[in-house]
Amino acid sequence: MHYEDIRRSLMARLPDGLILLSGGVPVARNHDVEYPFRQKSDFLYLTGAEEAGCYLLLEPGRRKSTLFIPKIDNHHRVWLGHVPGPAEARHLFGVANVAYASELGPALKRARKSARRCYADPEAWRRYKADLRLPNAAPALRDALDELRAVKTAAEIRLMRAANAASAKAHRAVMAAARPGLYEYEIQAVFEAECLKQGLGRLAYPSIVAAGANAAVLHYSRNNARMKSGDLLLIDAGAENKGYAADITRTFPVSGRFTPRQRDVYSLVLETQKRCITMTRAGVNSADLHVRSMWFIAEGLKSLGLLKGETSGLVEGGAVRIFYPHGLTHMLGLDVHDVTGGKKRRAKNPNKVPVRFVAKLEPGFVVTMEPGVYFIKALLQDPAVRRKYKGSVNFAKAESFLDFGGVRIEDDILVTRGAPVNLTDVPKEIKDVEEACRR
Repeated sequence: MHYEDIRRSLMARLPDGLILLSGGVPVARNHDVEYPFRQKSDFLYLTGAEEAGCYLLLEPGRRKSTLFIPKIDNHHRVWLGHVPGPAEARHLFGVANVAYASELGPALKRARKSARRCYADPEAWRRYKADLRLPNAAPALRDALDELRAVKTAAEIRLMRAANAASAKAHRAVMAAARPGLYEYEIQAVFEAECLKQGLGRLAYPSIVAAGANAAVLHYSRNNARMKSGDLLLIDAGAENKGYAADITRTFPVSGRFTPRQRDVYSLVLETQKRCITMTRAGVNSADLHVRSMWFIAEGLKSLGLLKGETSGLVEGGAVRIFYPHGLTHMLGLDVHDVTGGKKRRAKNPNKVPVRFVAKLEPGFVVTMEPGVYFIKALLQDPAVRRKYKGSVNFAKAESFLDFGGVRIEDDILVTRGAPVNLTDVPKEIKDVEEACRR
């Protein structure tokens, strides 16, 4: 199993101590109701175990891994059902040594005799520091995990492909189902039901289903407006497969056909995305990619009469960010905004433009590619913004788009030693989108 290989890789990076990680624990919502449990990403990465209350102890000197699981009583079985015992856990998670969590303290006292230090996450350290009695190098553990998690293994990529395939089918179902008069939450239900039908019961993040002007709210969450004829619908939604995320956005006309104005803005975003995907190669700085996307968006907005002036000034001065205020890309994996690779991979932004995600792309990275154009009332009608950019933005024309909302198109891209591989297969060319929307 690939989890064993990952554990070996972690032990090779931290050979001089004990490595102790805690799994997640349930969080009470009220009385005897809990929030839905989701295992910690680091713990999933190393074990695949989705049960609460577990610990993992790695002993690099002995090349030994031990998974500690909670001992379940009959009361638990009556209310919550079956939980794997040691024998079953050994088979499920590929860990040769499985014991009950009550045995962890004595195990640490024995193991610490042959170690110089420990690498324990904060929660494990708080609970077991008296048993460890070793100096804790938690930052080194965090860095080693970030370094490993950044580059996806073949097994991880298979899981992400499956998450993308299920999410893609759900996005196509949404395109076929949407029509004027439905509520955003009805479309959310279509997406999430399709994911459930395919056996993926957990989403990678809360679904954004935004019609009309709501699409200008980047992290819109209400999903309760009624869709109207002439609206665009922006849906940003993805399923999770054994912890691994898909992150996909599509924008399409509720009525089934783009208006000329919608087609113009959509085409600008689509061409920007396609050009940036082509440039997503090993060795490229992600900050450079983002700045190139700003150039493409600025040039397109100039052609639409919304921006004016030299493109370099529109990008470096920030005018384009009124319409494109977020980043082009981020890492994707066990977290929808995944780790960026550890301190050895820290890169500098060579541009004059601030960029949040800065990394030199490597084979095995999976990144999103998600340019957008939005007409955001809070920015377009801000007096300070209007004063600062009065020579660069055609505010009168931009305000005529306030009912428009926005367009975002997002795919998940695997960086390879050659051409990038798009893991996302959802219609995005105008003719294909309109075909998918036909009923």
